[in-house]
This record gives sequence, structure tokens and C-alpha cells, in this order.
Amino acid sequence: MKLDFTGEIIYWRGPAPFLFVAVPPDLSEAIKSIASSVTYGWGCIPVRARIGETEWKTSLFPKNGLYLVPIKALVQRAEGLDVGDQVAIRLEIG
Repeated sequence: MKLDFTGEIIYWRGPAPFLFVAVPPDLSEAIKSIASSVTYGWGCIPVRARIGETEWKTSLFPKNGLYLVPIKALVQRAEGLDVGDQVAIRLEIG
């Protein structure tokens, strides 16, 4: 499954790296429909993510009915990102 969307980088005091982008509700529902076949536990979904020219492996975290994409410090530096920035993200699941 490939998903493309735009979202705002938010700060959340949770597991490092602390910066995340929420997957929109409709796409979060699509992810939930396949979650049981791709999760490795605790509802986390492994993905390959891309912002700009930077691609990385990470896991989506469920929170308040949506999924959060962690934006690693490496990605933040490479793409010059900070809280409040709007970013286009591509996710590949499975």
C-alpha cells in the first residue's frame, strides 16, 4: 500500500524523536483495515517513508484514532524541517 499526503509537523512528548506528522483520518482508516496483517505488535505499523529526497524506515504509532509518522532527527536535518512546517509524505506499507 502506498499513501501520499501533506501534513503539519507537530511536537509530541512521547518516544524520541518527538516530531511527528499525523496521517489524515481517511488514510488512517485505510491503514487500520490492513493493520492486523502488517503490525509487529502494540499497533505499530512498519513503513518506508519519504519527505523530499530523504527516505527512511520507521513505524507508525497509533494515537487518538490516527497514526503518527515519526520524523527522525536525520530527516529533520536533511530536509531543514521544524515544528509547524507543512510536508508532503509518501508512505509504503507492506
